Amino acid sequence: MDYKLTEFVDADSVIDDSLTIPFDTRQKSRFAATTDKGKQVGLFLNRGHVLRSGEIVTGEAGYRVAIRSAAEAVSVLRSDDALLFAKACYHLGNRHVPLQILDSELRYLEDHVLDHMLAHLGVKVSHEVLPFEPESGAYHSHEH
Repeated sequence: MDYKLTEFVDADSVIDDSLTIPFDTRQKSRFAATTDKGKQVGLFLNRGHVLRSGEIVTGEAGYRVAIRSAAEAVSVLRSDDALLFAKACYHLGNRHVPLQILDSELRYLEDHVLDHMLAHLGVKVSHEVLPFEPESGAYHSHEH
């Protein structure tokens, strides 16, 4: 392992490298990975923190690594119908599905069962490979 990353630094810090990882990995507090420049790193962070795109982690060596959301298979709903959009958010949220909510666009990790449920509501869902950065939730702080 080239670097042990154990803490966060300000998001406006100069970075040395980046680490592009999927949402599932960003939920873990301890894991080994290879940075975008090929360095082997180990992350050892406080439990319960979901890594967000743009955060910067470092360790004793001072090597600063920016976190990036990897593109992954997502289901995408696009709608200008506010009521239909709200219903989709409600039904997915009721199932505790991590959601990325954008202006007239909703993303969740691809799931054919959820796609089928939304189709019954009259929602058209497409499948794409995009970065996935779900909402952190009302009770989660953005502080470290």
